[in-house]
Amino acid sequence: MPAEAPVRRLLVVLGDQLDADAALLADADPAHDAVWLCEAASEATRVWSHKARIALFLAAMRHFAERLRVRGWRVIHRALDAHEHPDLASALAADLAALAPAEVAMTEAGEHDLQIALADAATRAGYTLRVAPDDHFLCTRDAFAQWLDGRRQPRMEHFYRWMRRDTGLLMDGDQPAGGRWNFDADNRASFGREGPGRLPAPASFAPDTTTKAVLALVEARFGDHPGALAHFDWPVTPEQAEAALADFVAHRLPRFGRYQDAIWSGEPWLYHARLSAALNLKLIDPRRVCAAAEAAWRDGHAPIAAVEGFIRQILGWREYVRGLYWARMPAYRDANALGADQPLPAFYWTGDTGMACLQDAIGTTLTHGYAHHIQRLMVTGLYALLLGVTPRAIHEWYLAIYVDAVEWVELPNVIGMSQWADGGVMASKPYVASGRYLQRMSNCCSGCRYRPDIATGPKACPFTTLYWDFLDRHEQRFAGHPRLKMQINNLRRKREDERAAIRDAAAAHRRDPGAA
Repeated sequence: MPAEAPVRRLLVVLGDQLDADAALLADADPAHDAVWLCEAASEATRVWSHKARIALFLAAMRHFAERLRVRGWRVIHRALDAHEHPDLASALAADLAALAPAEVAMTEAGEHDLQIALADAATRAGYTLRVAPDDHFLCTRDAFAQWLDGRRQPRMEHFYRWMRRDTGLLMDGDQPAGGRWNFDADNRASFGREGPGRLPAPASFAPDTTTKAVLALVEARFGDHPGALAHFDWPVTPEQAEAALADFVAHRLPRFGRYQDAIWSGEPWLYHARLSAALNLKLIDPRRVCAAAEAAWRDGHAPIAAVEGFIRQILGWREYVRGLYWARMPAYRDANALGADQPLPAFYWTGDTGMACLQDAIGTTLTHGYAHHIQRLMVTGLYALLLGVTPRAIHEWYLAIYVDAVEWVELPNVIGMSQWADGGVMASKPYVASGRYLQRMSNCCSGCRYRPDIATGPKACPFTTLYWDFLDRHEQRFAGHPRLKMQINNLRRKREDERAAIRDAAAAHRRDPGAA
């Protein structure tokens, strides 16, 4: 299409919709339609985003724009350093006025507020924004709403089994492959004192010219943001995402399940896939990822427990949290069932703490923009829950700090799973544990100044102190809870003077968590 030709349809593509084969484009005509992308500073600053997160989005967007141009598309790409619009909505409104297309369309946004803002911008410009369903997901929003209808407790396990039947993934006829729906009991091993041993390094992707330019731009424009770029090696194209998948299936999937919950200091990747960012930017399709994992089991390359545990993360959790997000927003963002009101400790942005597990998890996060799910749930998330951090504050930290963070997946995982702020909609109980859990699942305690078996005194592990204090503060709420009753009974076995000492120690820690 000549640059001066009128645009029939302006197709809006967001930074996490980088699928060149999406239905929005498949139904369009490059001879008459144009693709619109915009890099907006507000997307990096509304939460104080990690440099690597900003760079990943920008690099992937620029590679996507070039891919479309090679295919013959007219791409209207508003680069971050080439326009002054503060946000996507104002940039879209300006281009609708300048281009005067006959129609404007997009795939549904992954973020509630952004969808509203873009629709409002189109309305102000005199258009009705046509919104198409996102065919990247295996469960549509409408299908999830139908599944959810009438369920008082919408548990992921029930949804996951429904999705297995619906998609046929890991099914033998009408029965689950391997004879069981759930192999979690086989997937909770720790490494033991000997550690993980020699680990297969994951595939990494050296920045090319386009990505190097983005890294320089991010360092220059967002130099005061958290994190580092020295180790940036994330997949930013579909080909790289496919290579990352093949590498994972070949070298780490067979042991993924057994050790998926294990932690080892100084080992950020272990047996994890490093595919979540590529999935969330739509560089690779979840159907392709799940099919590759299932094929590895059927070919005898990986055990059923590993494959089921991995597919559960994608077909189960990923689809489930997206459905809950859209069913519960916008109120979900401010849920706070436990009345938590503490500020987020400053060391979440620096890693400057004497608690070894937090220091390692946050340090890894600042270096790579990554930590695996147990570090997120049972280290940084657990500490925030026990301390009583305002859920929205810890949600915004997760959204800012991880390269794979997009709101539809991050917010429910934090509000519902990690912080139990929704009062049990997503998780049947708060995931609370003392320092003993971290001692069992990692080697962090061996080099820490604190002892996980002590709740008070100078050697007391803050996790353990806060764990007992959490149970003490919420004793009445959870006294009859079938999955917390035993923990409450253990609390009640403590003498009142012990409980008072724990309350005092927890209060002192809350006054200055950075002193730990």
